[in-house]
Amino acid sequence: MHRLTTAQWLPISLEEAWTFFSMPENLDLITPDDMSFNILSGSGERTYAGQVITYKIAPVLNIPMSWVTEITQCVDKHYFIDEQRFGPYKFWHHLHRFKEQDGGVLMEDILHYALPGGALGELFGGPMIHKKVKGIFDYRGKKLAEVFPGAKEPFTPTLRRSA
Repeated sequence: MHRLTTAQWLPISLEEAWTFFSMPENLDLITPDDMSFNILSGSGERTYAGQVITYKIAPVLNIPMSWVTEITQCVDKHYFIDEQRFGPYKFWHHLHRFKEQDGGVLMEDILHYALPGGALGELFGGPMIHKKVKGIFDYRGKKLAEVFPGAKEPFTPTLRRSA
């Protein structure tokens, strides 16, 4: 199991942050182009507990794959959690948390994930996949600084083995 954490202060209200991040289609804007990210279903409405979102992605070597996530918990203007139901990871649990701070919003991401294939998956794909996951969050932080001028540079995503 691996844990990636990152945080970024945004110069917007809690309402604006929630409006932006609770719309699944905004994921496309903050996801690197080389992921070939495409939402197939589940967008067009605000995030809610029980929402299922299906995607096509091409995270490695431009090989397309399906990904299905479910919003398992959602507390308006505080947090939501997406969990993978089908896709490239053995386990995926992503907490998105929002807190008013210093006249803006501190947005935090806490991601727990595990690779398929156990020790062999870690040995043969681990370094490349961990770099890719970290790169996605690096990109997201830079894009958010463009979308919300005045945003602070994100805290460097930290990735560590958690279990």
